[in-house]
Amino acid sequence: MERNLYNKRVKQVKEPTGEQTLAEKSNTIRAAVLGANDGILTVVGVLFSVGVATSNQATIIVAGVSDLIACALSMSSGEYASVSSQKDTEQAVELSERKLIDNDFEHETSQVADYYVNRGVSTATANEIAQELMEKKPLETVLRTKHDLEYGHYMDPWQAAFSSMFAAASGGLFPLMAIILFPADIKWAGTILAVLLSVTLTGFLSAKLGDGLVKIAIFRNVIVGIITMFIHFYVGTLL
Repeated sequence: MERNLYNKRVKQVKEPTGEQTLAEKSNTIRAAVLGANDGILTVVGVLFSVGVATSNQATIIVAGVSDLIACALSMSSGEYASVSSQKDTEQAVELSERKLIDNDFEHETSQVADYYVNRGVSTATANEIAQELMEKKPLETVLRTKHDLEYGHYMDPWQAAFSSMFAAASGGLFPLMAIILFPADIKWAGTILAVLLSVTLTGFLSAKLGDGLVKIAIFRNVIVGIITMFIHFYVGTLL
């Protein structure tokens, strides 16, 4: 009886729209900001090491371009693997909840009611809300109240991968173009300035995205950038 009722309810559910949720958009932006920051620091690290070890411009350019490509592909593959795992988990949760609704609909309804009770709604009102929602959209309701998931909206690994790849490549271009285009007498100073401006921007964006403190995020990024350049400068000197 319950199985037939659930199947009937599922048929009443509308297909999810293609519009991204806030979480999906935030994940894409996060991947881009992290990719850009990684691209900046990875490329400048190689450029400083190689640039200090040799004055051959062709060698420096080849090393920088090679590292930029490697960094972009590495960030892309890492994001793809990470977000794919998250998507697999979300889909497994959906499958599990489908079975639970099918086998114990009343218990799932009770858990939805508890969700609203815990948020200050009276027991009677919570039961009414749960009953109405479960009659119309059982799976969507359970996923949202129990797992904070939106039915049909999962993190897109390909979108995160491409976002991270292009951001890493774009970030790495700042120090690479600086060390290539600036005249020899100001090459290092120009590259350092380009890196500091770049990590300042990524720090600002990461703070805005995560609702963090802008000054702290920028300060942290700048310090990490300086340390990265300092370490690789001396690595190149030793080599």
